[in-house]
Amino acid sequence: MVKIRIEAASVSIGRRAVLQDVSATFEGGSLIGIIGPNGAGKSTLARAILGLLPVTSGHIRIDDRDIAKMDRPTLARTIAYLSQGQTLHWPLSVERLVALGRLPYLAPLSRLLPDDAAAIDRAIQFADVGELRQRIATELSGGERARALLARALAVEAPALVVDEPLASLDPGHQLEVMDLLERQAASGTLVIAILHDLTLAARYCDRLLLLGRGHLIADGTPAEVLTEDRLASVYGITASIDRTGANPVIIPLSRI
Repeated sequence: MVKIRIEAASVSIGRRAVLQDVSATFEGGSLIGIIGPNGAGKSTLARAILGLLPVTSGHIRIDDRDIAKMDRPTLARTIAYLSQGQTLHWPLSVERLVALGRLPYLAPLSRLLPDDAAAIDRAIQFADVGELRQRIATELSGGERARALLARALAVEAPALVVDEPLASLDPGHQLEVMDLLERQAASGTLVIAILHDLTLAARYCDRLLLLGRGHLIADGTPAEVLTEDRLASVYGITASIDRTGANPVIIPLSRI
């Protein structure tokens, strides 16, 4: 299983320090939630893990290899990525959309091989979009589109998967469907890192949470350890009621401080 190690990593964009001295280690077979308010540095951390943003200090390593020294095709085969707010512009079928996940394995002008076709089939089946296979992706509903885009990322069959706000604009039922898929993918041995805003769903599904605030890692641990009234007040600026009677905390925001 893959291991990603972040060692005192800082990231600056222009003159602004967006992440400062963040350290954490992630291993395959787990669903990791990255939470925090807007502007906390969540997407910046995800893009740094993907090698899309360079660290200004520290290191990020994948299986003891510094990502700064890894070529793009190797990184793309190691970490699949579903970015936030993806808009579909081309009228591709869902099957062809999912097939784009195999691009990291293809040489220029080459065709899909039987192994690629098998990976596409597995992703379509796992994401439960078989009935949509010949549908035009731009004509899908929000929930259908979310599953199709997730299938494209799964088709990479990378040992790690990073998803940035996969629940955005989805109704509660489709949010549960997507989180169920991510939980199943982690159970299969993949390292899944998800940027989430819904704290109750993060607490329910994630094995571990990283709480970011103003570019700093505020807390790292189980949902019950990370989600406290004091932290929600200091990081999110809210009062909240946390119901701990069940297996996972249920967070009810009450008011701004």
